[in-house]
Amino acid sequence: MRSIEFHKFTSKDFEAYYRLVSDERVMAQITERAIPKSEAEENYQKLLLRNQETRFGSFKVLVSQTDTFIGYAHLTPKEDEAEIGYMFLPEYWNQGYGKATMQKLLELGDSSEFSLLTAIIDPENVASRRLLTSNGFETDFLGLMDGLQTEILKKRIK
Repeated sequence: MRSIEFHKFTSKDFEAYYRLVSDERVMAQITERAIPKSEAEENYQKLLLRNQETRFGSFKVLVSQTDTFIGYAHLTPKEDEAEIGYMFLPEYWNQGYGKATMQKLLELGDSSEFSLLTAIIDPENVASRRLLTSNGFETDFLGLMDGLQTEILKKRIK
């Protein structure tokens, strides 16, 4: 399995974050559009505030040996459950980084007080659904949410 590390995003990491959210290929199955810089800056400030409130939050995904930025992962608390998510720069797709990231997210979930993990995906994102279902997530909702086709998958961890 690929060796990766999670490091919380800091105020110095906006450009890495923006590389992801401004890429139409990355965002096609998340928001269906690239995020403009002003909106990304606003979202990033909210991300940094959430990161201060918990030991969980939003993380840079880095290749262990090189500290190369390859993507984003999050575990966001919501009462007794947490939402997980991930996205990667296209040049790192289909190389095993999704599996390694999922493993780290599940380890974080196991070390928490959460009883349930939730993931929200575009139903057409076959790779993401495969990654989630192969790790024990099951579809809980399939339909429209905020005007976008949405699939919510859940996994009980405690």
